Parts: sequence; structure tokens; C-alpha cells
Amino acid sequence: MHMSSFLLLASLLLLVLPSAEMKKPGKGRGLRGARHKLTRDRVRVAGRHSRSGPFRLMEPKCTESTESGEVFVDCQDQRINSIPPVQSWSQEPKHLLLARNRIKVLRDGAFFGYESLISLDLQQNQISSVEDGAFQGLTHLTTLLLQHNRLSTLTEEALIPMPNLRYLRLYDNPWNCLCPMDSLIRTIQVPSNRNLGNHARCAEPIWLKGRKLKQVDPEFLCKERDMTSSPQGGQTLPTVPPEPSPIRTKPDATTSCHTYLFPHVRMDCRGRGLTEVPTGIPEDVVHLDLSHNSIRHLKARDFQGARSLKSLNLSHNNMEHTDTGSLSGLLHLRELDLSDNLLHFVQYGVLEDLYFLSQLKLGGNPWVCDYSIHYMVYWLRLHPGVRHTGLVCRSPPEHTGETVEDYVHSYNRACPKERQYSRTEDDQTDPQLWDTPLEVQGELEEELEPSHLRKPKKYEIFRLS
Repeated sequence: MHMSSFLLLASLLLLVLPSAEMKKPGKGRGLRGARHKLTRDRVRVAGRHSRSGPFRLMEPKCTESTESGEVFVDCQDQRINSIPPVQSWSQEPKHLLLARNRIKVLRDGAFFGYESLISLDLQQNQISSVEDGAFQGLTHLTTLLLQHNRLSTLTEEALIPMPNLRYLRLYDNPWNCLCPMDSLIRTIQVPSNRNLGNHARCAEPIWLKGRKLKQVDPEFLCKERDMTSSPQGGQTLPTVPPEPSPIRTKPDATTSCHTYLFPHVRMDCRGRGLTEVPTGIPEDVVHLDLSHNSIRHLKARDFQGARSLKSLNLSHNNMEHTDTGSLSGLLHLRELDLSDNLLHFVQYGVLEDLYFLSQLKLGGNPWVCDYSIHYMVYWLRLHPGVRHTGLVCRSPPEHTGETVEDYVHSYNRACPKERQYSRTEDDQTDPQLWDTPLEVQGELEEELEPSHLRKPKKYEIFRLS
């Protein structure tokens, strides 16, 4: 019993002594100290290129890429609240994308070290203040995007460090068109600055609300004392000629949608409540997303100005009709998404300008397998390089679930009896007399193309016995 008690006491001492040692000073503060040291090491490794603590964990989410020899840094959607230091990147960028973050203030010297920047995208942040020296050093900058922020005032002094600025977007900001805006408005109204501040409008004061900055008379801006004085003081509001309300049949694409310029011009109009294709789509837009709206009808010349489009997304619009000519002019279009709409068929001629189309999405539409659907199959057979999906019959019930191609094939297999009975016995005994290449092509077109949609024939074939 004495020996077992001794062994038990020794075991307890071994368990207690390490805990006591950890509490002694000079031992790295025990496990807690070790954990803090490990955390510091991890942060140091994550941000070894940075001099700014808050960005050490954010930098790995940004991406660097090179296109046409120019370095792009993409930090969009990263919850960043200030400008990352230039030391964060392996190369000095030419294009910095900071859209859709949480930046609220641009302070003096915010872009120190970014002297090689050509474009800067700061749209869709929460920027409410820009200090005069914020853009200091950006002498090569040509494009600055500040739309969709909270700016109410901006002075010309903020633009002076950018002598090569040619493209400035300021719309969708609550501009207060009073005296502090005088220098900026005069600057953007200079005729040579035709691409600075387009579409930006006043939010205040009330008598200028909705007026474009380009159209505000600068002579009225610094009369705010007279304008804001109460009638009891013996002063009246100056007479400002009201701007006539423009008649708009369509929403404007530039102000309704988000536009991203790099690396390719892309316009995002998703979920904007659009009931028709907006007007004013820039000619240089390459990708256009109009999905998740309420566009029920595509009309002729809807995309007349968008001649550079390579991809067009019209999915999830409850679309029912597509006029002939609605896609005219889209000679470079490669991808078209018409999925998840209410299309029964595609009008004859809609696809005729899509010479380079390579991908066509058609799923989620209630395709009706009758003679009106033949144009789509006819066009696809003549364009075998087009990859298409989702062309499945929804009605009538006897064809539900059948591919449209199979339906048209079975339709043509059942139909040619009249043509067979019209041939003479000699013709039937010697098929070589009538199976010429031109005739086979003509018969194929007759089978695939609805009779009421056929164009006049350029030639007619006669059989001579």
C-alpha cells in the first residue's frame, strides 16, 4: 500500500509541474503565447509584399493577369475599404479594377506608386469624398470610372493631376449643383472634353434636380445665397428656365446598366426591371447581359448600334416574340442565350445575320412542334458549326419530349408521298433521271422551309423524258 501511494503521488506531480512551468515568465507565455506567435507568422506570410496590415488577408483574393503586354490587377468584390499599396503586386499594373468594394474616401496620395496606371475602375463603391490630391501622380491615366457612388461634390483640382484623362464617368451620384461644383462643371463643358461626365445629373437643389451637369448654366451655381434665402428675408428664388422633360420611349443603356471596360467592354443589365431592350448600347460593347428582366418582345433594330457584340444573354425574360430583323447587324455574334423564355418558335429570318454564331442556348422554352418550327431546324442544318442545346418539343402532346430535329425528320418521312405519286413510272424505274444535286437541294429546302415563308425561287427544274 505504501509503494502504490508513492507511485500515485509521483504521477500527480508530473501532471502538475508542466502546467506550473507554462505560467513562469520567459517561457514564451505558454500555449497562449505559442498560438499568438503562430497567428502572427501566418499573417506575415499572407502579406509579405504589403506594408499595410488590413490588406494582408485581402491580397491573395486579387488576381494579376497580362493581356496584350499590359498588367491587369482585378480586386473587384473583395470588400476592400481603401486602396491597396502598389507593393502588393508582382508588377506595376496598367489597369486597376476596384469595382464593387467598400471604399468610402479617396485621400491625398491614395495612388502613390501607381504612376503607370492607364485606367482606374472605382465604380459601385461608397465613395462620398475625394480629396484634391487623391489622384496625384496619375499623369498617364486616360480612363477613370466613378459612377454608382455617393459623391455630391467634386472640384476641378481633383482632376488636374490627370492631364491625359479622356474618359470620365460620374453618373448615378447625388450631385449637389451649387457653388463648389462650379469649376468641375465648367471643365466638363469644354467642347474638347466631350467624354467627361456624360449622363451625370444634379440631385440637388430641387430646381436643378434631373438636369445634366453638361447642361447646367455655371452662372447660376454661385448664387446659392439668393437661392436658399427664405421669402421672409425679402429675397425670392431666381428664375431658372425649366428643362423640358425629354420624351423617352426606352430606358438608356448607359445609366440603366453597369459597364465594365476592361479587359473587354462588358455591359451588365441583369435584373434591372427592363421591359424592352434599352437604347444607346455603345458600339464597342463586346458582352451584353440582359437576363432576368421582363423583355417579352424583341423588335427590329433593337441592337442596331451594338455591332461589336460577341455574346448576348437574353435568358429568363418571359420572351414570347422575336421580330424578323431583331438581331440584324450582329455579324460578329458568337454566343446567343435564349433559354428560359416563352418562345414557341423563332420567326423566319431572325438568325440570318448570325454568320459566325457558334453557341446557341434554347432550353426552357415551350417549343411547339408544328410547321412553324421548321425554320429553326432548316437554319441549323445549313450551319452545322453551331452547337445548340434545349431544342425539345413541349407540345403537342404526341411529340412532348421529342427533339425538334427528330420531329422534323419524322414529318418529312411521312410527307413525300404526293411527290412520289406524281412521278412517272419511267422516273421511278430510273432514279438517276431525277436525283440531280440541284433537285435534291431544292427538295430539302421544300421539306424544311414552311411554304408560306418561302422566298421566290431563282430557278426551276424541269424533268425531260
